[in-house]
Amino acid sequence: MKTTSAAHISEQAKFAARTLRTLTTEQKNTVLKAIAERLSSASDQIIEANSKDLNTAKSQNLSAAMIDRLRLNEERIKSMADSLREVADLNDPVGVQRSLGLQQSGIEVLKKRIPIGVILMIYESRPNVTVEAASLAFKSGNAIILKGGKEAANSNRVLADIIQATLVEFGIDKHAVQSISTSDRSVVSTLLKRDEDIDLVIPRGGTTLIDFVNETSRIPVIQHYQGVCHLYVDKSADLAMALDLLINGKTQRVGVCNALEGLVVHQDIADDFLNVAVQHLRHYGVEIFGCDRTSELSAVDKVLKLNDFGQEYLAKKIAIRVVSSLDEAIDHIDQFGSQHTEVICTEDQQRADQFIQSVDAAVTMHNSSSRFSDGGELGLGAEIGIATTKLHAYGPMGLESLTTEKFVVRGSGQVRA
Repeated sequence: MKTTSAAHISEQAKFAARTLRTLTTEQKNTVLKAIAERLSSASDQIIEANSKDLNTAKSQNLSAAMIDRLRLNEERIKSMADSLREVADLNDPVGVQRSLGLQQSGIEVLKKRIPIGVILMIYESRPNVTVEAASLAFKSGNAIILKGGKEAANSNRVLADIIQATLVEFGIDKHAVQSISTSDRSVVSTLLKRDEDIDLVIPRGGTTLIDFVNETSRIPVIQHYQGVCHLYVDKSADLAMALDLLINGKTQRVGVCNALEGLVVHQDIADDFLNVAVQHLRHYGVEIFGCDRTSELSAVDKVLKLNDFGQEYLAKKIAIRVVSSLDEAIDHIDQFGSQHTEVICTEDQQRADQFIQSVDAAVTMHNSSSRFSDGGELGLGAEIGIATTKLHAYGPMGLESLTTEKFVVRGSGQVRA
């Protein structure tokens, strides 16, 4: 693909976005359910394409976390199909109006929810993002240009082909969902400057990708950055519950952005909790890194200096720090967290409220696993990602986050004096 084709891609997307504005909710839902059926029936084809990507990834010695994100199997394909049906069942935000009231002039002012327009989504690994992002964009009336990583090229191609074939079947412009498979970075660089066609860029991946997009784009960017998530075990915590939250958050799936990377423990319960916690973590093969106080209370694999905290491991590793107070725990999270997801385990509601109020993160949780920080688990059906910037969305981005509002004014011939 030549660099000059980037303009054609964005122009096609802009034209397709115009056609999506006239689709009814029923039409959109029918298409989404049809895509789900096609995905299910094409399971063997999808797994075959994914196997090629997995073999290449292994030959290139990609990390276990990256390979886990890349892998598709029957269960994950079923999950993608289910998420399409869930998105179809969600309320359509497009067209929803709210009144700002009748003004003194006699005009009635409303705000009406509308699609953003054209979205450029740039992401690494995770072929399921191809389906989830396309479904959310389509349901919210947006055209989307998908640029997945080269490590998932075969998987993304077959998934995009299924989506486009379904759009054509229902007489919808297939350019409403476009997937770019080229490894030529200049194509992406050109797209990031096509602000006349593209309305929003969403990068989802590592530091290198996010920095490249921020430095290159002339289009507004919503970052979906690292997940340096912590569990803070308060002095008033139920320690059995805290252990469950720790093991689930750290070990259920280590290569995802809502997995725990840090454990912060109040000194008053550290003696009772840390040895048990470390013993259980080691059972799951987790490497233990900790502060000086942690190393005094339990065996660690590495003693960390203060500036060693704040790493996104995406592996069986965890950083532990013992703190003297709730305020110190909050300070630690503010310094080393990534504004993604932070958890407190405590039986003291006042302290939980203080944590939730004080911690600056897109998702704050009380007595629940960080693994619930996910659009599907939080009632969004699916997510296009978890925004760690605050304009215009913060946290898991579902349908409503892919829309904006315009003013609608109704009058009866009023003119301004």
